[in-house]
Amino acid sequence: MDRRVVITGMGIYSCLGKTLDEVRDSLYTGKSGIIFDQERKDMGFRSALTSKLEIPDLKKELSRQQRQFMPEQAKYAYCATVDALRQAGLDQDFLDKNDVGLIYGNDSSAVPVVESVEKIKAKKDTTLCGSGAIFQSMNSTVTMNLGCIFKLKGINLTISAACASSSHSIGLGALLIKNGLQDIVVCGGAQEINPYAVGSFDGISAFSTRESEPTKASRPFDRDRDGLVPGGGAATVIIESLESAKRRGATILGEILGWGFSSNGDHISSPNVEGPSKSLEMAIRESKVDLKKVAYLNAHATSTHIGDAREATAIANVLGEYKPYVASTKGFTGHEMWMAGASEIIYSMIMMKNGFIAENLNFENPDEDTCRLNIPASRIDTGFDTFISNSFGFGGTNSTLVVTDYKE
Repeated sequence: MDRRVVITGMGIYSCLGKTLDEVRDSLYTGKSGIIFDQERKDMGFRSALTSKLEIPDLKKELSRQQRQFMPEQAKYAYCATVDALRQAGLDQDFLDKNDVGLIYGNDSSAVPVVESVEKIKAKKDTTLCGSGAIFQSMNSTVTMNLGCIFKLKGINLTISAACASSSHSIGLGALLIKNGLQDIVVCGGAQEINPYAVGSFDGISAFSTRESEPTKASRPFDRDRDGLVPGGGAATVIIESLESAKRRGATILGEILGWGFSSNGDHISSPNVEGPSKSLEMAIRESKVDLKKVAYLNAHATSTHIGDAREATAIANVLGEYKPYVASTKGFTGHEMWMAGASEIIYSMIMMKNGFIAENLNFENPDEDTCRLNIPASRIDTGFDTFISNSFGFGGTNSTLVVTDYKE
């Protein structure tokens, strides 16, 4: 089988907004979601920069029993998924009667682990951890919770692939649909924002120290970038076969044309050029897209010196003389890590549907690597119908998606 895979729903819980409209406005006006967090400074962090996002209060929506199994990131994911299912027109009656799949990216659950260990050490009694601790602590916590809350009966799988996790979730979901193994898959990614989750990143000097200007700290591709800013939240994308969408009378938002992936097979934290190039080449080949129709490439670029440089080289090498707009939305959000692949599909979809390309925020000067790309320093008001999105992660895992506006 070789079925077409379309997008019928999107939901977001982001530092740029908790609705698609709020996120659109932030991207359009150049509004950053990054702040200085005094709590992190008091804890001894080298960098106290982070994106800002409050944990949702779900007391009116979920029972106490349901909530006790949910860590921070599962709550974000619940909010994003409710909105995505609503937009896709998938109510609980449909979910009860059909095998809808769930593939979500998540690669940490720090707070429940820390809190459990502290209780055990202090009280010498494991029963004080509580019955929800184990389910909150596992990497698969998001899919456990969403699968049970929404009573999903298709595939139930967590992708733990560092910062490519949620991009891989969409790619794998699309592959299952394409081959007739699922009709509909709820895909996405979630990232906790608490200090415990990123303390070790701070410890290896991965973060920007531009604390006096938080909104200018994340500077993808800029010559003066000095590290990433951690962010998070959740993003959910509903994908399904074209036949399923038409049968339901769903509004079709876009189409997944291709997925590319690779592993660097190299250093655990320093990226190379070959791996990202291979992922990008595979996605283009599998999508059969005419490169001249690709107006925008949403880059992984996290604002680290070597990462941005290697990706810029890979993009320039693969695309050759063709130079679409290349930008990273991480200037707005910081690095949303496990969530980033899915959120950046949504950010790019929002731009495509509203006729603009957001600026590469804080891009003032290129360097010898990034000067090879067409990086917009201000918003571009232009229509486009096809884009590429890169997501890379520690351990050398790479994922690239090609998405287009839907056409019969």
